[in-house]
Amino acid sequence: MSIRRTIISATKWSAVDRLGSQGVQFLISVILARLLLPEQFGLIAMLTIFFAVAQTFLDSGFGAALIQKKDASHIDKCSIFYFNILVGVIAAVFVFFMAPAISDFYSQPVLEPLAKFLSINLVINSFSIVQFSLLSKELNFKGHAGVSIVSTGLSGGLGVYLAINGFGVWALAIQQVVYSTARTVLLWVVSDWRPSMDFSISSLRELFGYGSRMLMAGLLDNFFKNIYLIVIGKLYPPALLGFYSRSQSLKDVVSLNLTQIVTKVSFPVFSSIQDDNETLRQVLKKSLVFSAFLIFPAMLGMMAVAEPLVVTLLTEKWLPSVFYLQLLCVVGMLMPLQALNLSVVKSKGRSDLYLRLEIVKKSLIVVNILVTWRWGIEAMIIGQIVLSFCSYFLNNFFAKEMIGYSLVEQIRDVMPVFVLSIIMASGVFSLRWLMPSVDDFTLLLLQLITGVLFYICLCKIFKLRVLNDAWSIMTRNR
Repeated sequence: MSIRRTIISATKWSAVDRLGSQGVQFLISVILARLLLPEQFGLIAMLTIFFAVAQTFLDSGFGAALIQKKDASHIDKCSIFYFNILVGVIAAVFVFFMAPAISDFYSQPVLEPLAKFLSINLVINSFSIVQFSLLSKELNFKGHAGVSIVSTGLSGGLGVYLAINGFGVWALAIQQVVYSTARTVLLWVVSDWRPSMDFSISSLRELFGYGSRMLMAGLLDNFFKNIYLIVIGKLYPPALLGFYSRSQSLKDVVSLNLTQIVTKVSFPVFSSIQDDNETLRQVLKKSLVFSAFLIFPAMLGMMAVAEPLVVTLLTEKWLPSVFYLQLLCVVGMLMPLQALNLSVVKSKGRSDLYLRLEIVKKSLIVVNILVTWRWGIEAMIIGQIVLSFCSYFLNNFFAKEMIGYSLVEQIRDVMPVFVLSIIMASGVFSLRWLMPSVDDFTLLLLQLITGVLFYICLCKIFKLRVLNDAWSIMTRNR
């Protein structure tokens, strides 16, 4: 199969995986947001960073190392598998005994039993990291899709049932554990790899050179990606953290999912052609333009429909989330572009450079918080916007050094999509002023339909080739 057909097939199934499972999760989250209070979502958000960091330790960077290494042996896989389980148990025990300190830090007693209960997730997830990584290495995202959709549906249905029956924040906690359990079981069903009683310290040592730096980069990324939750949770009431986390979740429905779609495909694909710079450059260019074709209109469109979207989906009690969402959409626009440039660095085996980049970018996050926290959440988000541009520039600088695709060239390639997206979003936003008496649901529906049709028409009028590429991906069979 050609590299083009491989990428198209992998991208299609990666999209089915993310959009299918996240579509189900989004529907469930909307129902739960109507049933539960912002404060209850805020409580779960307070724990997010601790489990994100623990989960990164659990992977230990070996998942990425397994994908990046072209000739990984069965002993390599077995060694990683047993090591992950050991780390999972250690991480779970650590979180369990740290639960009282976490509760005291936020002055929220309910966090202690919640943290202890959720620590079991770390053990459960440790049994599926190798299976997940091998499916990614094989570009078997069809398997990923089935696993994600089924486990999301099962856990989400139970979460809604528990919320209806008055379980409150525990509905969200139980939902997470059931999701992890179902996902692990299904990954074992889909993957045909099974561990044997083999273990090699030398295999781990060989992979650790790459994996350890990916581990450190992952720790930095997960800690600082969630550090705003710690700061907001510590300085402001749980309800405000609930508003922020919910607006972040709405933004992530598009931006994070698209980013994960492209990175799940780009990293193994880029790794497979890491020695051919010209092919890598062309694949990166097409990936950037295609990502921009999707993310720019989606994020700018979400900014335009933010208020009717929040009111329609979450009800008026979530209205304070609107402005947060609009600002975060700017951050979301750049996420896939950052990730694709960073995938080039990872695919070249430069985990040392990857780690240094993450250290620099995370240091800038600390500066942002120290400068902006006194002016409120809005100021912190504006700082995030500035940092998003800085991160994109930094990632591109080193990707350019490796394959010769400069920032100016990238901006030139995505600019037509950006301009048409701005025009589309302006037209969509104007509908609110042209139809002031229309209810929020009707307005949202009209804005969505108008936005999609207007954007497609603009792309056809200006003959953007990426529109044909998108159509090819949607209609091509495997």
